[in-house]
Order: sequence, then structure tokens, then C-alpha cells
Amino acid sequence: MTTLVRKPGRTFAEIVTVLVAAVVAFPLYWMVLTALKPSGEVQSAAPWTFAPSLDSFQRVLTVSGFGRYFLNSLVVALVVVLLSLLFAFLAAVALTRFRFRGRTVLLVMLLVAQMVPVEALTIPLFFLMRSVGQVAPAFGLNELGSLVLVHLAFSLPFAIWMLRGFVAAVPAELEEAAKVDGASRLRFVWQILFPLVAPGLVATSVLSFIHAWNDFLFAKTFIISRSENQTLPQAILVFFKPEENDWGAIMASSTLMTVPVLVFFVLVQRRLVGGMAGAVKG
Repeated sequence: MTTLVRKPGRTFAEIVTVLVAAVVAFPLYWMVLTALKPSGEVQSAAPWTFAPSLDSFQRVLTVSGFGRYFLNSLVVALVVVLLSLLFAFLAAVALTRFRFRGRTVLLVMLLVAQMVPVEALTIPLFFLMRSVGQVAPAFGLNELGSLVLVHLAFSLPFAIWMLRGFVAAVPAELEEAAKVDGASRLRFVWQILFPLVAPGLVATSVLSFIHAWNDFLFAKTFIISRSENQTLPQAILVFFKPEENDWGAIMASSTLMTVPVLVFFVLVQRRLVGGMAGAVKG
């Protein structure tokens, strides 16, 4: 009978992993804990001894337009995910499978685009969206279309770089074999290549969804006067009051805002792990 001997290095790595996970999860735990506290015990000295209450969630859900804000955020995030996956996949195929002049320059520009601070582009984008609204009102200021365009512009460079590694990992011999069997290039891309890079698409979709869902800066900048088009992060501002902040409602709304991200992550977690591994290899 063989006895498994655990290496000290692996045990230490597991302990460090658990500690890091605990540190990362603690803010989420404290947020939910605070959201479940009664109004008078949010800042109590004994934070773990209280009777759970849903009063904070009731105050959040009774805010006028909260459901509308939630729907706006969901629509923007899903549209950005779908469009970014479509355009990034096609761009990754073009950059990987075709040779054309300026290809290297385009790749470098995609990389440079990710290095520019978002805050530095906010004001120029504001004037750009105002000009776009004169030509296409659906994508101008105070419209959800402006948020879709901006988030798409910021999601595409990273998505293209990430999917490029997955597309490059598919052997060229596979495409040649498909041609021999009579498959056109279009059929190869959608029926063979697309399923093979699915893990990369999932990983990219998670990051695009989180970026669009959590956005506050662009939503606050572009949605100015039309309150019905505000997104969920803006709704949290209602509970920041000059006299005293309603921390219970703030934490409750933050908890509700976290739920869709967790649900989305749980649904795609298996493919996400494979996608991240493939990205590292690529």
C-alpha cells in the first residue's frame, strides 16, 4: 500500500491560495452582511450578532425606476457582448488567416488603444457622441446607443488580441482538409473554426460583460437629462445623501447589481477556465 506524500511547497501554495481567496471574497461577504442588517445596526460595534432583515432590499426595490435602470444596464451589457464577440472573431480571423499591408501596424495600434487611460478620453468622447447624435440620434447623448458604441470601442481591442491567439492555435492544415472536402472558407469559419474557439469567446464575453455592466463614468457623462435611460450604477447615487448616507441600501443595491455577474459567471465557468488557459498558451 503506497502512501501519498504531500510536498511542502504544494501545501504552502494551497495555504497561500486559500488566504488570497479569503481576502478577495471578504469585501463581497461584508457587502452582503451589511445589506442584511437592520437600519439601526449597520454601524454597530458587534457586526456579526444581529437579526437578518430585508428592509434595505425593500428600500432599494421601491425606488422609482430601479427596474428600468436594471433593464437598461442588462440591455447595454448584452448588446456589447454580442457585438464585440462577432466583430472581434471576424477581425481575429482576418488578422490571423490573411496577409495584407499594414497588418502589423494594425496589431500595434490595437495594443496601444488598450494603454490609453479611460479618463483621458471621456471629454473627447463626450463631444464625439454629441456630434454623432446630430447624424444618428439613436447613438447620441442621453441614448443607450452611445454607451453601446463607447463600450464596444473599448472592448474590441482586448477581445481581438485574445481571440487572435485562439484562431492562430487552429492548424492551417485543418482548413486545407476542409477545402479538400469541398467546404468554402465561409463554411469553414462558421462551422469548424467558430466552435473550436468557443472557450476564447466565453472568456472574452465575461470580461466584456463585466466592463459594460459595472460602468459608471461613461453612463454619468453621456446620460445627462433623460433619467429613463440611466443605468444601474447611477441608481445607487440615490442613497448617497448630504445629511447621511444610507449604507444599508447602498450595500443592498450593490448586492443586487452583483447577482447577474455571478449568474453569468456560473453559467460559463467551465468554458471560462479553458478559455483562460488557451489565452495563456496562445
